[in-house]
Amino acid sequence: MIVRPASPKDAIAIAAIWNREIRDGVSTFNAIEKSAQDVATLVSSRPEAFFVCDIEGLVVGFATYSGFRSGVGYAQSGEHTIYLKAVARGQGIGRAMMSALEQSARNAGLHVLVAGIGGENQSGIAFHQAMGFVETGRLPEVGRKFDRWMDLVLMQKIL
Repeated sequence: MIVRPASPKDAIAIAAIWNREIRDGVSTFNAIEKSAQDVATLVSSRPEAFFVCDIEGLVVGFATYSGFRSGVGYAQSGEHTIYLKAVARGQGIGRAMMSALEQSARNAGLHVLVAGIGGENQSGIAFHQAMGFVETGRLPEVGRKFDRWMDLVLMQKIL
């Protein structure tokens, strides 16, 4: 297992992982799939904040962060995204990627990382708790997907 900075060459693999969650998962309320070009542009725009886990040349997960909200007062706060292929879960890959992401965020001067997690995503909530994130808010029925209302759980970690 190698956790490394993502490159635009990883865009097809990242888009496939992301789009599976967009289509089938409850961890994002987004319904618009990402094209490989969209992902390549995103990776190119912030290479210091985008990581993949590579196992024998196969990308099995990615993690990234960006600004939490606009405005100078939020400049030291970021919101992150982390997704793994189903076969990669439970092997320490998420922990390794999150550690790399947190170190990158610290190096960039971030003070806090925020996670916005779909309330039905109990494994995502448990993962973040295990990584030292604490629940700071729950927004009932703010998202809609699969013809039902969903809660958003906000968690944060002070770096």
